[in-house]
Amino acid sequence: METLLNKKVSYYNPHKRESIHTFQRHLSYLLSTRNAKKKDVVIICIGSDRATGDCLGPLVGDKLIKCNCPFYIYGTLEYPVHAKNLYQTMEYVRKKHADPFIIAIDASLGSSRHVGYVSIIQGALKPGIGVDKNLPDIGDISITGIVNISGMINHMLIQTTRLGLVMNLADFISDGLSNASSY
Repeated sequence: METLLNKKVSYYNPHKRESIHTFQRHLSYLLSTRNAKKKDVVIICIGSDRATGDCLGPLVGDKLIKCNCPFYIYGTLEYPVHAKNLYQTMEYVRKKHADPFIIAIDASLGSSRHVGYVSIIQGALKPGIGVDKNLPDIGDISITGIVNISGMINHMLIQTTRLGLVMNLADFISDGLSNASSY
């Protein structure tokens, strides 16, 4: 576990067999200790299908809907939540759900040692920061899939990310969330 801007961050390697169980237990623990049972749990899956690395969120949204995840899901391949509609989506969520517990999911860029890992952040994430967008912080907890390294040409890196890597991360995250839903 690392600290990132005063937030606890835990990393999970989807290629290690025990990681999915640890990931699920951590999610269940966070949901139970933060009184999520008493609230609508809303998952905001951020991203667009216009860049391979950025489609992680919408892929997770699609997978969660197909497995009948009991949480409220916003952001799919057909109806993505991205920079152009994020404010409107958050306004809608606040109107429809009184004091929701929000889990934000997004792709991220990171260090080379964490590419291919999933992180849980105990706090909000700042979507778009890797590609120089100024968007609002989102989430009571956040889940990111680290799709590529952070560097000088982040826009190009997010575009040239391998789809296989993104699919593996989406499978891991959606499996973890759907099985943690019994908290």
